[in-house]
Amino acid sequence: MNRSLPSYVMRRLLVAIPLLLLISLGVFALVNLAPGDPARSLLGSRQSSPETLAAIREQYHLDDPFVVQYLIWLRQVFVWDLGRSIQGSELVTTMILQRLPLTIFLGLYGSLVALGLGIPLGILAAYRHGSEVDRGVVTLGVIGVSAPAFATGIFLLYVFGVYLGWFPIFGQGEGPLDQVWHLTLPAIALGFTVMGLVIKITRASMIEELQKDYVAFARARGLTSRRITTSYVLRNALIPVVTAAGLIVVGLLTGAVLVEVTFGLPGLGSLLVTSVTQRDLPVIQGIVLILAIFIVLMHIGIDVLYTLIDPRIRFGRVEA
Repeated sequence: MNRSLPSYVMRRLLVAIPLLLLISLGVFALVNLAPGDPARSLLGSRQSSPETLAAIREQYHLDDPFVVQYLIWLRQVFVWDLGRSIQGSELVTTMILQRLPLTIFLGLYGSLVALGLGIPLGILAAYRHGSEVDRGVVTLGVIGVSAPAFATGIFLLYVFGVYLGWFPIFGQGEGPLDQVWHLTLPAIALGFTVMGLVIKITRASMIEELQKDYVAFARARGLTSRRITTSYVLRNALIPVVTAAGLIVVGLLTGAVLVEVTFGLPGLGSLLVTSVTQRDLPVIQGIVLILAIFIVLMHIGIDVLYTLIDPRIRFGRVEA
């Protein structure tokens, strides 16, 4: 491992701190600028009186300037206090931690579907460039990119859940194997859209690499096609895929919101939709902040993985 890796990660984390602060400021501002009275939103459907509204405003510092409100909220965030939900007064931190494992598992499962199918299909299309197989794979990728995750989910629900009865149509299951069985259709629906992007990038990158001189030289030395693909071509072709991994992660997160609602899964996506419908401001702020932190950390991990795949790249400097 490169000795500069720890310092590189530390520098990226230091750069990420002001970015996260800016994101938290934007989230706080957008939520507070939403139409409606925040005090009445915090009360929900409960009866309110002028005295109750005044007490709510005092408790949540709603009469203070915007900057003061943000600094108070930020101080609470630093001690991992995201407030309480207006529906049942449950701690937002507890609600997120209860639903986060399901969303993470669904995202990993969807990533496995997207990468496990997209990369081999992209390689196959590149080796069969111009053939019927290539056109079929490209068509599949176009369908995947064009189909929204919730539409794919509804189609899979009807065909494999209702009509054929192969998979359950809702719920997360109990136990590891049962959970995998319950989340198979949601993971396919989530990964199918991203798979189209993976196919497109892998195919284009493989075609470009296969036309380079080092491939012809390797074949002239008598190396097998499998070794040329795995040891040389694939490693170089995966660099654009890793570069686009940020878009892939964002696509999985945004798609997970509607997929969880479609399949009735109690994850962060369904919680976010419910919170927006009920104007549960503390929960909205907490979920968006957690997702922002996750995306920033994923981008740092992708940059590190990028340098490990291509050893010619060094952390923070270019070597002769």
